[in-house]
Amino acid sequence: MIHPIVAEDLERITTAIRDEAGHLSGKTLLISGGAGFLGSYLCGAIAVLNRNVLRSPCRVVVIDNYITGSTHSVTGDLYDRHVRFVRGDVTQPLAIDASPDYIIHAAGLASPVYYRQYPLETIESAVGGAKNLLEFARTSATPVKSFLFFSSSEIYGDPDPSAIPTPETYRGNVSSIGPRACYDESKRLAETLCMVYHERHGVPVRIVRPFNVYGPGMKANDYRVVPTFMDRGLAGASLPVHDKGMQTRTFCYISDAITGFFKVLLSAPAGGIYNVGQDTEEVSMMTLAHMVSGLFPHEVKTELVQYPETYPADEPRRRCPDLTKIRRDVGYAPQIGLADGLSRTLSWFRDAAAPGRRTAEV
Repeated sequence: MIHPIVAEDLERITTAIRDEAGHLSGKTLLISGGAGFLGSYLCGAIAVLNRNVLRSPCRVVVIDNYITGSTHSVTGDLYDRHVRFVRGDVTQPLAIDASPDYIIHAAGLASPVYYRQYPLETIESAVGGAKNLLEFARTSATPVKSFLFFSSSEIYGDPDPSAIPTPETYRGNVSSIGPRACYDESKRLAETLCMVYHERHGVPVRIVRPFNVYGPGMKANDYRVVPTFMDRGLAGASLPVHDKGMQTRTFCYISDAITGFFKVLLSAPAGGIYNVGQDTEEVSMMTLAHMVSGLFPHEVKTELVQYPETYPADEPRRRCPDLTKIRRDVGYAPQIGLADGLSRTLSWFRDAAAPGRRTAEV
């Protein structure tokens, strides 16, 4: 059975995109990385649309190599005969017997620990994957209506304080050879590829830059801050806060993020680039730790720790999006506040995390 929190999330998403969803009726959607955290919610939302909203079902083809994705998705019970999974690698030329109307390139390694562990794979999935999917779109027998590339807020690097909240026009403060460059720079180059294919070949690309998306379905060993805090708190362990805990972020709950992605895919102008996130409640990591610890009935301590060797250095000091453009162009309006989102996420972790799981390492 699907968890009630996830079912509510999917209902919230499909209600929010009801006006745009009709474009998907009877169409085919290709998603790379559809077995991951974000991809599973995309697929789950389509399944709900197929059941409750669309006149004709939307067919979904998911391609994933499962390097970090899972065959047991948080929305897995919703998969139906209209969702087909293909084990494959988007860094290789695609051989898919489908002519998609819509393409979403969501494949990638978003966790800093994983992209430090797999730097070449990180570059290849972003750049090579984008090139192959763009070429697939360019040569498709059926013209693609929209191509959505999942970039990242990391392309901004460590923004100058004058550029926070950060607008899409900010050019970034990124090192091409730093410890995070394999992720940051590959996303930047993939954005360039998208715009070249749009301008030269007419591929109708849209780009989203997600800011710290969290929620049910994240893995306990993902090594990102929210699942790490949840997992360790449930295990009765202290919450590890890196350095002095003064680095700040805004956090976007999964249902708000997926709503934004669909709105950009289906209604934004071709060539558009959009921040997707939450532009309120910029909090320090120490404040976040205290918020999470307060959700538990038992005492959960916080602990200042040094960055582990597995975590890439040069972490941005602040991260907060300017959402003016996406609000104006597609009517995006995040609904879930941080306290509510954390509570929802913990409810899922408490009920769905497997007994005897390995507690996330500090």
